[in-house]
Amino acid sequence: MEAAATTLHPVVFFDGVCGLCNGFVDRLMRWDRHRVLRYATLQGRTAQERLPADHTEELNSIVFFDGERLLTRSTAALHIIMKLGGAWKLAGIFLLLPHFIRDGVYNWIARNRYQWFGKHDTCRLPSPEERALFLP
Repeated sequence: MEAAATTLHPVVFFDGVCGLCNGFVDRLMRWDRHRVLRYATLQGRTAQERLPADHTEELNSIVFFDGERLLTRSTAALHIIMKLGGAWKLAGIFLLLPHFIRDGVYNWIARNRYQWFGKHDTCRLPSPEERALFLP
């Protein structure tokens, strides 16, 4: 069942102790009315089993598996938002910006995210309503 959920739905892998990352996931769950996305922490079993080690050792990027490609950094964030459909697809306009500019901003935020948004002692636990959206 978990394997099917991973292959049928795009998966957002995020730093489970990062306040910014958790806030982003909270917003995505609110905006994702069709429940397209699934979520897994980079510290969790799904990430350990399915991602290259460099993505789970250094927790400096959100990772998005869209069913075909593994995307990171600003490209991942934009594709995640676009996956919500509707007006959210307009976020794709930012893909026209050069990669080094988008990732430069992304890296600056990533370096400072714990200081600005906090770092939790443990990964977030999904509520009973959210549990079906999270992979182990």
